[in-house]
Amino acid sequence: MGLELEIVHAFKTYNGIPILQDCSFTFAGGRTYVLQGPNGSGKSTLFRMLALLEKPDRGTIAYQDNGLILENNLALRRRFTLVLPQTGIFNATVYQNVAYGLKIRGINRGEIETKVNEVLSAVGLAHKKRQRALELSSGETKRLGIARAMVINPEVLMLDELTANIDPANTAIIEDIIFQMKQNRQATILMITHDPAQAARLGDELLFMRDGKIVPA
Repeated sequence: MGLELEIVHAFKTYNGIPILQDCSFTFAGGRTYVLQGPNGSGKSTLFRMLALLEKPDRGTIAYQDNGLILENNLALRRRFTLVLPQTGIFNATVYQNVAYGLKIRGINRGEIETKVNEVLSAVGLAHKKRQRALELSSGETKRLGIARAMVINPEVLMLDELTANIDPANTAIIEDIIFQMKQNRQATILMITHDPAQAARLGDELLFMRDGKIVPA
């Protein structure tokens, strides 16, 4: 049930300021973890490390599949995805934005069409699939980011402040999408949020960043 992630004795410093200090935690496969903590506490840095976009100054990040430690390569990185607060979208249609991840994986056109239509329906954007993505509202853009992540069926999904600065209606839609993913998929989901009520609604396990470490919330 999903990949297992392990961070072991990780340290990270930016401009002489310690961000992570002897941070260790194991994320079990198939569970949903919600991470909270003040701004600057290292949450986003941790996610970038787990997404293998940054390396710790010391310590290790490991992915395991049934106890087997996996090599850091393209095949591994394609098994997970990170959705950032500011969704980077292409100057193309909504459909083309969602299809891109499948195209670079060599999926045939018919399967791409089926998968893209399915996820656009799931996130409530099917009626806008031919619209330019840059014309979407901020809430719709967040949903587009989820759609792009969902369509490649990741085994680990990392969501960084996905509902920050959007209206309650879009927040409710996004929370429902996450809840449905929890119910219907075998992915490990990691979320960052500042909303304690949202954390309680969606998380199987609540965590907190304190003094550069992960602790139970």
